[in-house]
Amino acid sequence: MIKKSIGLLAGMLVTMAVFAAGVQLRADHPDTYTVRRGDTLWDISARFLSKPWLWPEIWQANPQVQNPHLIYPGDVLNLSFINGPHLKLEPSVHREDNAVPAIPLANLKMFLEDMRVIDSNELRSAPYVMGFEEGQIRGTSGQNIYVRGLQTQPGQRWAIVRPTHVFRGFKAGGSDASDSEIISHDLDSDAAMVSSPWSEDARNDGHFTRGHDLGVEVTVIGTAETLRTGDPTTLLLLDSKQEIRAGDRILPLDENPYDPYYYPHPPKALPADAHVIAFDANALTAVGPRQVVALSVGSKDGVDNGTTFAIWEPGDSVSDDVAHDSWHRDTGKSVTLPSEYIGHVMVFRTFDRVSYGLIMDGLRPVRKGDELRMPD
Repeated sequence: MIKKSIGLLAGMLVTMAVFAAGVQLRADHPDTYTVRRGDTLWDISARFLSKPWLWPEIWQANPQVQNPHLIYPGDVLNLSFINGPHLKLEPSVHREDNAVPAIPLANLKMFLEDMRVIDSNELRSAPYVMGFEEGQIRGTSGQNIYVRGLQTQPGQRWAIVRPTHVFRGFKAGGSDASDSEIISHDLDSDAAMVSSPWSEDARNDGHFTRGHDLGVEVTVIGTAETLRTGDPTTLLLLDSKQEIRAGDRILPLDENPYDPYYYPHPPKALPADAHVIAFDANALTAVGPRQVVALSVGSKDGVDNGTTFAIWEPGDSVSDDVAHDSWHRDTGKSVTLPSEYIGHVMVFRTFDRVSYGLIMDGLRPVRKGDELRMPD
């Protein structure tokens, strides 16, 4: 009898003979694993699988494994080979309150709850704040605010948003954007943009140029409730993260802005020209695992939560001086070097043409312009 204990995604540990879907065990996988605080499902699976994003296939095919989203620190996952592979979860005697997540949701609260990406025309046509009670020039919690263009009923609640960032797509060799597609950062609004969490995604280095508008990111800065209908409509400002200004826009509340569970999976088809367009503004030139990036694809491209891509860095164009019998720098014919694999990114929130993704692992830093491919 051979008995091997492995972690939750031990479910993932089923053998290649059983699963021909490309699931492979790592040669150096441990015999036992106890789930620890701070683990994610991806982390655990990466200890045992060559392709950690395939753990849902194994779990779904093995009813012996309990819901992986209900694994807790202290639990032990067992894979025993007795007349074939059998999976068993050994719960801890003293279970903690918080189950192991697929990704660290607590670290992504800003991107999950407070931000969304909408079409620039939708933002321009959205109802807007035009004034405040008693002639105030700013609005704070407990005050009445006056909004134009709002169709509502008394008691209905709304989100107050302000533009954060303009995402753009970039085409190799030039832009296909018309003047009407390029949106200025002021968005025809008197309200200044809030501080952007993103490093600018525009590139003009010979590979990409200014491109078409993919959407405008807005940040929820407050909520309000309708008191009286009309034009202007009177709303009571329930709460705010900063002072409300004239020009701030009104959008419906998003009651369920994100999924509580995530199941990594490859895209059904690879969207065209998919790449990284932005990352954390606090980063200088690149980011790494557990950092958020913005991707140039969204729900209209067939991307949903859990979609996992491989990230590849495009090869540089260099001069081949040797082949042209020249010892003078930069005088030979240019050659494009092969692209290099970097790591994986998993989508955790999607919009029409933009997605937020979390870098799950990597061999080298991720940069803007890096390409997205099938995870294999």
